[in-house]
Amino acid sequence: MVEGAAGPAGRAPFVGRGAELGRLEALLDDLRAGVVDVVGDPGIGKSRLLTEFAALARARGVTVLRGRGSERARGRPLRPFTDAFTELDPRARRAFPSLDGLPAVVRGECGDGCPAAVAGLGPGAVSGAVSGADLFDLCRVTAAALGGVGGRGLVVVLDDLHWADEATVELVDHLVRHPVRAPFLLAVGRRERQTPAALSAALTRGLDSGVVLRTALGPLGADELIDGLAAGVPRERAVEMYEASQGSPLYFLALLHGDRSAAFHDELAVLPRLERAAMDAVAVLGEHANTDRIAAVTGADPFDLIAALRVLVDRDLLRSDRRARCLTPRHPLLRAWIRETVDPWRRLELHRAAAVELTRTGAPLLDRAHHVEESLSRWDPKAAAVLTEAAEQAVATAPADSARLLGVVLRVLPDTPEHHVTRSELMLKRATALGMTGAVRESRDLLHRLIATHRPAPEGPEGAEGGDALRTSAVVQCAFMERTLGRYAAARALLRRELDRRPGPPPAQRTGLVVEWGNRALFATRYPEARDEVAGALADARLRGDELGAAEALTLAALGEAYEGNTQAAREYAAEAAALTDVTTDADLAGQCESLVRLAWSEVFLDDCAAAQRHAERGVEIARRTGRPFALAQLLLTGAYARFTTGRLHTALEWADEAVSVAGSLGGAELLGMSRAVRALILMQTRPAGDPDVLAAAEEAAATVGAVEGWWATVSRSLLAYAVLGAGDPYRVRDVLLDAGGDGDLSRVQPSMRPNFFELLVTASLATGDVADAERWASHALALADRLGLPVQRGAALRAVGLVAAQRGELARAAKAFTESAHESARAGAVLREAQSLLLGAPFAAATGDPARAAAMSRRGLRLAEEGGARLILDMAARARRGREEGAGAGAGSGAGSGEGARPGRGGTGPGVTRDGAAAHGSGGPPPADPTARTPLPGPRADVPPLPSGPFASLTPREREIAALVAEGLTNQAVADRLCLSTRTVESHVGRVYRKTGVTSRAALASLVTRCAAGPPQGGGE
Repeated sequence: MVEGAAGPAGRAPFVGRGAELGRLEALLDDLRAGVVDVVGDPGIGKSRLLTEFAALARARGVTVLRGRGSERARGRPLRPFTDAFTELDPRARRAFPSLDGLPAVVRGECGDGCPAAVAGLGPGAVSGAVSGADLFDLCRVTAAALGGVGGRGLVVVLDDLHWADEATVELVDHLVRHPVRAPFLLAVGRRERQTPAALSAALTRGLDSGVVLRTALGPLGADELIDGLAAGVPRERAVEMYEASQGSPLYFLALLHGDRSAAFHDELAVLPRLERAAMDAVAVLGEHANTDRIAAVTGADPFDLIAALRVLVDRDLLRSDRRARCLTPRHPLLRAWIRETVDPWRRLELHRAAAVELTRTGAPLLDRAHHVEESLSRWDPKAAAVLTEAAEQAVATAPADSARLLGVVLRVLPDTPEHHVTRSELMLKRATALGMTGAVRESRDLLHRLIATHRPAPEGPEGAEGGDALRTSAVVQCAFMERTLGRYAAARALLRRELDRRPGPPPAQRTGLVVEWGNRALFATRYPEARDEVAGALADARLRGDELGAAEALTLAALGEAYEGNTQAAREYAAEAAALTDVTTDADLAGQCESLVRLAWSEVFLDDCAAAQRHAERGVEIARRTGRPFALAQLLLTGAYARFTTGRLHTALEWADEAVSVAGSLGGAELLGMSRAVRALILMQTRPAGDPDVLAAAEEAAATVGAVEGWWATVSRSLLAYAVLGAGDPYRVRDVLLDAGGDGDLSRVQPSMRPNFFELLVTASLATGDVADAERWASHALALADRLGLPVQRGAALRAVGLVAAQRGELARAAKAFTESAHESARAGAVLREAQSLLLGAPFAAATGDPARAAAMSRRGLRLAEEGGARLILDMAARARRGREEGAGAGAGSGAGSGEGARPGRGGTGPGVTRDGAAAHGSGGPPPADPTARTPLPGPRADVPPLPSGPFASLTPREREIAALVAEGLTNQAVADRLCLSTRTVESHVGRVYRKTGVTSRAALASLVTRCAAGPPQGGGE
């Protein structure tokens, strides 16, 4: 049977037992006496395997008889055999005449008057039914009749043999000890735990003699069940069902079809009252279901209860969990399903009794809370106190449970004035828990309701402590949620209204509002508008001796000034913040993890990655322990970027992966987009050049932030340019950066990161032949980097200068720029950037007459790249080395230099810029080609409409492409749609075309294209 094929009688597909079925089918090749013993837990697929085996046997012409044991018929001797041989029809009798010698009780021909048919009679009654022979004689006669089977053989399948009576056990034992010499096979299926000891012993003896072939069935694999039975179900849902089923086909199908009756209802239906009550109690008590607690919940006599529990264990409805020291249903799903079958009123009663008993025995609060939650049907202050305390305990490790428990209390809390404060407190706690689960919008909405309905507390004298701390906390938290959702305007309005409220909050509370006001401004790229209020909050905190408040304001000021590029001020704030933070206990920092986030990011932007890693690691430990998922995601991201900068790519990628995982559960597009963008940047260095996974990851990051306008959204879009360059599309690099940056000056990009992105623009411009723009951006990069005083940014600017110098053939200037870039990168511990600069500069050092220094630079660059795991740099270095070797060979073949061909000249791409546009850039790129090799610039792309020279000679290929489309009459939007660009990018390109060609309108541009395309006038020169 092919796995996955539909079984007989239209059953569900037969999956996952191909190997077991193959072993059974092999027995049919040379059918001889033996016993097949199929064992396994209920629902594991024993019956289905036997059914498929029977179908295969019939297909081969073998006669198959099937019987089944059952609990109700257990008192009727030989019932499974009787059930099987009742199927003997006249054709089978003719084929096997020896079967007429079977005892009548075995053939099922013993009528109602036959003593053996009377339930409850023992072996003596059986012997009386076969002409006075004893049970041994019955077994011997039966074996003799089976021994006369001939032809293609006979297979008898007995399912559910764990219900076998004593006579059936005796007959099976006889057939095992005295195998018949005929093509006869007995195949049995049974549950190991419920099988009579005598039957288990008999079959086990047969294993030793080789008569019995045992097939033990275990759980099926996930792919087997999901692909075979749930191909149309979403994979995530199917995996959940598989994990819940633990690989059991029965439970998997019950979950798939929503029909649970087959799993246990028949077994429960026959239970006496006490046994059923005990099962209900076990389902309610869960892991607390020991004998004493079951007795307390059911009110049963302990001795009677123990007897009932033994019955349930014998039936394999309950099993002993020695690790948890409790009784549990045989499968985890049974607990929930049995609990659902309990009458609702009885279920409430059981949960109340369980809560009382667990309280009496001192069980943990969270365990008691479950039963209180399930039994709470009306307002109960004591029950509410238990649930609230449990929610507070759970919020750090299980925020979803915390939110649920608080929701239960809010549902029954009376809506009366005396409970107003309690309701507000519970709403704030629940909003916090919801936010931690990623339900940001639900949390935000609840906080808005709280702010709208909560009446501020009466104010004391101006400046007095007190105020309405609950309202302030709600406003700060609500603004944070709005900021997380990218709704900066809503956060601004909310905070501004609260800050301007009169009488306003006292100083201690106002500090929290101002810090969130500054956070909102910073992430909306408008920090200067909050600078003065942040400074005021810092001064006030210092005056009050509030070190924690001062640290909050200091870290915000440090990050804000670092963002704006005010390096000296940022360093002073960061140093003071670090000094305060380092002497603050973890317990005090637990409520201020965001402060550690800001401090670590500040240190990253200030090129102090060692301090950033130290603070990120401490913050991660605190955030994990105290349940701060938003801070955890950002701290992981900060740590990942710091490790990336310092050349620890393996651990950087691990941290970035976890950051993406945590951020993905929190519901904020910017945080997730930034996490994915940084991960893509790190991934790029660990993969070979042009790896499609890198571009896909970066594209996903940019798509994640969508149309959100904010700091991290802009960075996420800008970082896409690195992957685009690595994919060999320098034209698109310019489009991506100009679109994200807003203009040619990248005015929307973080000032303290602009030199990095200017370097990218320089690289792309050189690859596309726009040397003038490359020179302009290199000049911008160096001027800004000198003002910033940041080594990493100055290193990027110097690389840009070196690339332009290389393009112009200025070897000494290029060598100096790359060498200084490496020195600046080394100052900051930026290992990969140092390696990149060294490898870029080594060929120029050699070309300017210093081969020893060139060799040292190359060796160090390669060592740093190898130690950091930067496969991209190593691959590009190898590619450049091969290019130099091939160039040297070609030069030798064509003879000594023919003039300027032996020297770099204008028009060569220069070192570091390859023909496909992949080039050295801020994250590490290819080392240079031989500076004495001249490589022509790439020409226009094949799909760029050819335009005449003259006025269009200064245009880049992308600008010529857009000019031609505009001349055809396309609007900016139409051009954007045609080229998959944004309208803003097209507008920028059109503006540059106007400036370079001197036209002022679309009509003039179209006329110029038409006029130039017609060629010069007759007789005219150039």
